[in-house]
Amino acid sequence: MTYKKRIFGAAIVKAINSNYNADFTGQPRTLPDGTVYATDKAFKYTVKNYLKDVYANERIFYFKRFNEEFVPYSLDDAYARMFPDHKDTRDKKVVARDILSCLDIRLFGATFAKKGKSNNIAISVHGPVQINHGVNIWKENNIYSEQIMSPFRNPDENSDEKQATTLGRQSKLQEGHYLHHFSVNPKNLEEVVKLAGEGANDLTEDDISKLKEAMKRGVTWYDSASKTGSENEALIWIELKEGSKLVLPNLTQLITMQEEKEDGKVVLDCTSLKEVTSTYKNEIEKNVIAFNENSLVIKNAPTGSVYEKL
Repeated sequence: MTYKKRIFGAAIVKAINSNYNADFTGQPRTLPDGTVYATDKAFKYTVKNYLKDVYANERIFYFKRFNEEFVPYSLDDAYARMFPDHKDTRDKKVVARDILSCLDIRLFGATFAKKGKSNNIAISVHGPVQINHGVNIWKENNIYSEQIMSPFRNPDENSDEKQATTLGRQSKLQEGHYLHHFSVNPKNLEEVVKLAGEGANDLTEDDISKLKEAMKRGVTWYDSASKTGSENEALIWIELKEGSKLVLPNLTQLITMQEEKEDGKVVLDCTSLKEVTSTYKNEIEKNVIAFNENSLVIKNAPTGSVYEKL
């Protein structure tokens, strides 16, 4: 069934002695004032990775894959591999239907350009799901680095250390709680669905259910040496009634974290969020909150909130 409601929400990612989103030097990303942050791409990646692993029948297009020589596919290679019967098509409607059959594109959109001998096909899909950068809302931004030793020596024969194993360095954040704001607007897909014509995939209730599940579990599911210690900590999901034209402010302005912990747990204060949702309660279908009770306490949650397992 086609999904038609709009959603506003926030996802919180906890990082303890971890590097949730490194820059190209291996350091946790920081704003000019030293506040640690993560890009929207970091969170989207964990969502897509979860969907790819858990729902093997779903097509996830924008994900790095390799050919037999372990070389990453180009965009055209990926399309030809996923849609072999249409790899040489010049029909824009066919391409639009193909890419809309991919769950990640139905959710996050894409700028798709397919090269051809006589003409190129370019399609821009405005994704219904928009995610903001996540900013650390914990009071501290303590980053530390440590040396690590490789089991292999330096192969440079001119090096003074040619007979010694090499040293590397890794950097991590001592503690962080990244807050991502997000929104979902199904109307963003209308134009490209119309272009694709009959048989095109629109955003469905099942898509939204899978998105919500991945937003609750994707970071914890994805594990790597640098991201060990990064976990999903909370998800706030505000679903509006169908037809509502309400636009809520960015939830990062409505949620704060107390400077002091209680019984070893961080405290999320939702007082401002509660006030806003109370003002517009007739426009809101439901408020859903999922959080890790072992690490976080929520105070002043919106009235009538429904609690779910993370």
